[in-house]
Amino acid sequence: MNNPLQSLGDLNKMRQQAMKMQQALQGKQIAVEKGDVKVVISGDQKILEFSVQGYSSQDAIDALNDAIKQSQKMAAEKLKEIAAEMQ
Repeated sequence: MNNPLQSLGDLNKMRQQAMKMQQALQGKQIAVEKGDVKVVISGDQKILEFSVQGYSSQDAIDALNDAIKQSQKMAAEKLKEIAAEMQ
């Protein structure tokens, strides 16, 4: 008989590992330029700079970061569903 609390421990361990990896990636940056568009993003997926033809907008950066955050939440919820189905 499986211990139901074991899966909680496994999920907690995975969460801790993910947070550790996120912290390690925070200091990294990736810069991509395509034509007149430039994006600088941190390793933990936060938009640091976004410009089109040299023009930047904090509203655009905030919108992109919100979209990324919502996508990450959706992925986390789906992962929880999948983990629950595996029990």
